[in-house]
Amino acid sequence: MKRTGILNAELNLRLAGLGHTDTVVVADCGLPRPPGVPVVDLAVVFGVPSFEQVLTALAAEIVVEAAVLAEETTDRNPGVVELVGSLFGRPGTVPHERLKELSRDARLIIRTGEATAYANVILRCGVPF
Repeated sequence: MKRTGILNAELNLRLAGLGHTDTVVVADCGLPRPPGVPVVDLAVVFGVPSFEQVLTALAAEIVVEAAVLAEETTDRNPGVVELVGSLFGRPGTVPHERLKELSRDARLIIRTGEATAYANVILRCGVPF
């Protein structure tokens, strides 16, 4: 039994298998899920768990060298930009349609219960040394 950190067994297994430059998408409950990309679905009801709760838990578990948001997030959901920046440094941006295209190459998608627009981020894994 783990003492701290993420307790979800499937999520722990998937996180342990990540390597340098692998990408993980943390998504709101509406982001399309591309075929073939494993999804750990944490959503229970709208808002639970929140994007912030999941992202904060991930920040304590994995090394992230870069983050990418949709350009639209800046105007439509500035709290996400602030949160991602505080956890991982200034994020890059791409158009939302491009973010959805990039999610096709992710090693993992983590679906939250978040129900606000543009609460999605692609995290590129780093190394702890």
